[in-house]
Amino acid sequence: MSVRIQVINPNTCIEMTQAIGKAAEKVASPNTQITAVSPQNGVSSIEGHYDEAISAIGILELVKQGKDNQVDGHIIACFGDPALHAAREVASAPVIGIAEAAFHMATLVATKFSIVTTLSRTKIIAEHLLQQYGFSAHCAQIRCIDLPVLALENDKEVAYIKLLECCRMAKEQDGIGVIVLGCGGMAEMAEQVSDELGIPVIDGVRAAVKLIEGLHGMGLKTSKWGDYNYPIEK
Repeated sequence: MSVRIQVINPNTCIEMTQAIGKAAEKVASPNTQITAVSPQNGVSSIEGHYDEAISAIGILELVKQGKDNQVDGHIIACFGDPALHAAREVASAPVIGIAEAAFHMATLVATKFSIVTTLSRTKIIAEHLLQQYGFSAHCAQIRCIDLPVLALENDKEVAYIKLLECCRMAKEQDGIGVIVLGCGGMAEMAEQVSDELGIPVIDGVRAAVKLIEGLHGMGLKTSKWGDYNYPIEK
């Protein structure tokens, strides 16, 4: 049985969309088809509440396109999980945000995790998500490499060095068992960081792929009973 997964990069950076798609393909089962997409209009990176709000319409339009193409699942590949609940109203197939996916996976392999993300200003968004999803008690620390999101594509070597250093500090100082990467643009770096540090490093893109494959295998879709029912026509 084939599985078709739409991976949505909510920003307009084509290079990051391609990198996220490759990371998803790397862990996908042989019968899983990954389609990585991004909106034509919006913001080139998502680094705050304003950017998330701007990206929401593009995300929802792409989810609608995916639904029309009968995909089996949608991934919102931004760590703020923008427009996640609205997307679940629009979709019938499962919609997974990469932050929620990473948090779930992390607690299955360790009792505590730290998040390593990009800019310090985005820490509050991660804190809100931890509270909303019920994972605050499991997160020891949120650390930042203090580089903008687009530096992950435009200056990969410097970004990787900073990421590795920050993850090493988390391993040595935070009393954790696993690290969660707090940006979809870090997806390609997760495996190398894990190998170098000898600790599980989870990126939400790959975690979301495996969750959708599992949900599809169980025949589970987004519930249309209650608040995730389709939007009221107006």
